[in-house]
Amino acid sequence: MNDTPGWASPGSAPSDGREPGASAPADRPVPAVPAEQPAEQPGTDPEGSGSKWSKEQPPPSQWSAPTGAPAPGQAPPPPPPGPGWGGRPPGGGHGGPGGPGGYGPPGGYGPPGGYGPPGGYGAWGGGWGGPPPAAKPGVIPLRPLGVGEILDGAVSTMRTHWRTVLGISLAVAVVTEVAVILLQGLVLNDTETTDSLSDPSASLSEVSRAAGEVMLSSVAVLLISLVGTIIATALLTTVTSRAVLGRSVSAGEAWRDARPQVLKLFGLIVLMGLIAVGVLLVGALPGIVVAIAGGPGGAIAALLVLGILAGAIVTVWLLIRFSLASPALMLEKQGITKSLGRSAKLVRGSWWRVFGIQFLATIIANIVSSLAVVPFTVLGAYLGGDGFSGFLQGTNSNYGWTFLVVSGIGSVIGSMLTFPINAGVTVLLYIDQRIRREALDLELARAADVEDYGAGTPGAVPGS
Repeated sequence: MNDTPGWASPGSAPSDGREPGASAPADRPVPAVPAEQPAEQPGTDPEGSGSKWSKEQPPPSQWSAPTGAPAPGQAPPPPPPGPGWGGRPPGGGHGGPGGPGGYGPPGGYGPPGGYGPPGGYGAWGGGWGGPPPAAKPGVIPLRPLGVGEILDGAVSTMRTHWRTVLGISLAVAVVTEVAVILLQGLVLNDTETTDSLSDPSASLSEVSRAAGEVMLSSVAVLLISLVGTIIATALLTTVTSRAVLGRSVSAGEAWRDARPQVLKLFGLIVLMGLIAVGVLLVGALPGIVVAIAGGPGGAIAALLVLGILAGAIVTVWLLIRFSLASPALMLEKQGITKSLGRSAKLVRGSWWRVFGIQFLATIIANIVSSLAVVPFTVLGAYLGGDGFSGFLQGTNSNYGWTFLVVSGIGSVIGSMLTFPINAGVTVLLYIDQRIRREALDLELARAADVEDYGAGTPGAVPGS
């Protein structure tokens, strides 16, 4: 006979060599105390009462009736285990006194406090407490993630492994910003160029030359920033993937793991930029053709606006479709084209969800960056050039080294905080999509040495 609390009469011992808590055979009835007859009290004569209690009863200190109070000197029973599969929530369920599903007061074995509804095994929220929580060896639980869990995982990675994450971000941001400051201060800080652009009497050749120099300087700064972003993304992708498993990694180990894929990552980002520019040019092509043919100005403007708008929509769609190619390339060690295909496969059917999460992460990163960059930019404008009034009026075209250094400090702080957010959200979104489509959580659980993972059904996904 089985002796599971709440199922069999107290004082009975397990039989057939089974431990307490094992399930009873289906063909063997489980005796129970009749509802209208109180259980025998300790110390009474079993033969005289006509009951079928054994002559040799355990001492009173070893058992008590389900609804009785502990005997004098008897230690209270241990609290019930926490909610989960096989467990009972405190204060309710089978064995928890006072709950809607327990055998204690106010109910008993039968309704309203017995096996069936509203508590007990017949109600999910009453006696069982719902499915167990998913394993969480690292910064995220190993199950499909909600939006908040992805954002929290990125921040938790930065908080838990702050030495590695902030060290990588700070080093990349400092090197990048020093290169930008030197380029702007020594090469691109040309007052003649800026004067030509602001001079209404300047000739067309002077304006064209000045515009070309400004475009060249902008491309140079963008290229330097792009290289820094690629290196930071490559290193932080490795750090975040290890943080999911609950493991730390040094900056040197992250670099050794990411180094073979850095050039491919650079080619991937350049290719995506070329795709975006090409789509925009295709959209503007009808307006350009009409302008070359000498068409009316209204038609040219309308075609350009509509074409660029349509091209922008297609560009955003493609960029989101390929937004998971970077972690696919770094973590799966694939080539550029295969990484684009992997991203398209993972995003298929979830475009709006991926877009929403990426858009939200971009807004958060920009807000964090602005909180660091704007104060230093204003301070640099106040200390250098024509002062703060010239900065507001737009006449302060050459701020000098003071402005470049002070504003550069703000850029370093902003980049140090935004690099981990952008890289972390992208990596965790990639892992989440693979968990949803390819059951990657099983592989992650084995890699993290989680025992008995997958035996039960994972919990619900909050906010997904």
